[in-house]
Amino acid sequence: MRLLITTGAFCISILTATAQQRVATPVKDTLSRDTTQHPEISKVADLNEVIISSTRNNSRIADLPMKVEILGKEEMIEESGIKPGNVTSILGDLSVIHIQNTSAVSGNNAIRMQGLDGKYTQLLRDGMPVYEGLSGNFGVLAIPPLDLKQIEIIKGSVSTLYGGGAIAGMINFIAKTPGSKPELTILANRSTLKENNVNAWYSQRYGKTGLTLFAGVTSQNPVDVNNDGFSDVPRVRQYLLHPRFFWYPNANTTLIAGYTGTIEKREGGDMQVLDHHADNVHSYTEINNSERHSADLQFTRKNLGGGTLTVKGVASFFHLENIAGNFPLKGRQTSTYLEAAYNKKSGRHDWVIGLNNTGEIYRRATGDSTQLGNYTYNTMGAFAQDGFHITDKLMAEAGIRADYHNVFGWYVLPRLAFVYKPIEDLSLRLSGGTGYKSPAIFSAQTQTIGYRNLLPLAAGLKSEKSQGLNFDANYHTTLGEIDVTLNQALYYTHITDPILPVTNATNEKVMLQNQPFSVNSLGTDTYLRLKRNELELYLGYNHTVSKYTDPASTRVAFAPQDKFAATLAYEIEEKWRFGIENSWIGNQYLENNQKAPNYWFWAAMVSRKLGEHVTLVLNCENIFDARQGKHIPLFTGPVNNPQFAQLWGPIDGRTINLSVKFDL
Repeated sequence: MRLLITTGAFCISILTATAQQRVATPVKDTLSRDTTQHPEISKVADLNEVIISSTRNNSRIADLPMKVEILGKEEMIEESGIKPGNVTSILGDLSVIHIQNTSAVSGNNAIRMQGLDGKYTQLLRDGMPVYEGLSGNFGVLAIPPLDLKQIEIIKGSVSTLYGGGAIAGMINFIAKTPGSKPELTILANRSTLKENNVNAWYSQRYGKTGLTLFAGVTSQNPVDVNNDGFSDVPRVRQYLLHPRFFWYPNANTTLIAGYTGTIEKREGGDMQVLDHHADNVHSYTEINNSERHSADLQFTRKNLGGGTLTVKGVASFFHLENIAGNFPLKGRQTSTYLEAAYNKKSGRHDWVIGLNNTGEIYRRATGDSTQLGNYTYNTMGAFAQDGFHITDKLMAEAGIRADYHNVFGWYVLPRLAFVYKPIEDLSLRLSGGTGYKSPAIFSAQTQTIGYRNLLPLAAGLKSEKSQGLNFDANYHTTLGEIDVTLNQALYYTHITDPILPVTNATNEKVMLQNQPFSVNSLGTDTYLRLKRNELELYLGYNHTVSKYTDPASTRVAFAPQDKFAATLAYEIEEKWRFGIENSWIGNQYLENNQKAPNYWFWAAMVSRKLGEHVTLVLNCENIFDARQGKHIPLFTGPVNNPQFAQLWGPIDGRTINLSVKFDL
């Protein structure tokens, strides 16, 4: 089933449905265990060789002093049959990631980690930031799992490695590479919410060259789940093409060239308009048309002076036409990234040094009605990191970065981390780091409030700066025939000079301003996993308190304080997979500091493999139809000028889908 790997705590999680809150459950640490005495976990031990690219030193996951979670190949295969069109659901499986809906009609969303706003999470594609600015706020999760090898998640500040924005954490989407044998996968999916997906993936290596190719089409028709006359699921037409070409001139050298193109058209709003029967009253729609084109080049040279040199770059173009009612936001963004890094293992040291340059150019397009201005940003950065193996049981890792932003100036970011294994079955990890987020006009905050009354960035805005601390302990043992793993994590983030939108009561104009208070996020994750033969049980609880230090102790909006989740799964190898799970989402607050209702989310699935080439998946999300629309109206005001409610829970209701996949 799904395979989740965590540094110092290898995770096998048979996550069998697409609930928005699925538990990522640590299983075992494999730094030194002899699996010949534990044949039931030998498969887990093989995963010790999983290589993590997000840490820049290409180390094994078991050797890292920071906590990294991996959604691996098996999870991507599983998710491609459950939710073929995007990675929203599988990211929502992780306990400290919360997927926030930002529009009731267009279906856009934002990622929140460790109880913090979405702008503090950095998104990468193959280690390169192509989701910054405007391009990071619309359709960013529309990445089909079938196109991915793995997703790497680092919780807590990693700004020392990747610069601004990685305060709450970082998510890196890693594309597949060609294997020794040709592969062809064709997948078709249909859901009760009128979604159709057809995806195809092909790879082959031809001696010193190779090719991977993904092509996908998603067609979604609008659905009004709560019968209020407005769409809860938008009309979507999405087309994605992702070819990559590989050249291996020798055993130590790899050159990769790729292109990613996504064309997406979204339309939601008044169902009468969507059915082509508009009139003077029924006229409101939200249209979101975008094009995303990226070209990337990566060069890797191993055994160069005993180390590895990596040079990579990407140029990305994003065009957006967003029309809410009669108000258009139209813009074009060009993003560039270039990096050269060198890492080398020398004695007890594991060095990484590098330089990078990030560029972002935004220009308003013809017909744009916002008051936003054009801008050109450029950031030069240099970083260095050393992992020192003090003893066989203790490792320390120190790093530092210096960035220069052409508008907001200098940043210096130190970081320190440790991993310690006092006994064979116990691993302890502690890391602390600093971060920053330079002022940005496009963020999850501004996307939620809309751009109609938003003013340009004011002069004198300061960057937000952070300090973060993460700790986790993992213990594994066996009680008779039951394999037991217990994991406990703690984290704390402090952000100064937070930038929040402030509305002028006179003219309703909105301006982003630094606040005279701070943001604190303090949380804990606890997981218990029990496994006996082919039966597995997971129990998990996450508690996060995120609030501002203002006099009212205002809570950070849309950050659930409590999550409980459980998963029960059973597998008949190479034939059947069954599973049921639930999660409870509680103590979530809205932007007005009012508490949202708590809710349960249940899901189940069954998978059947027919021979060697065909797999059928029947999946049901939200079995008991938990919906925000059952509690309050999703819009108020006149039909031709509706005001939509803040979204804190599911709005699309119960969903059943059936997929068939052919692996050739």
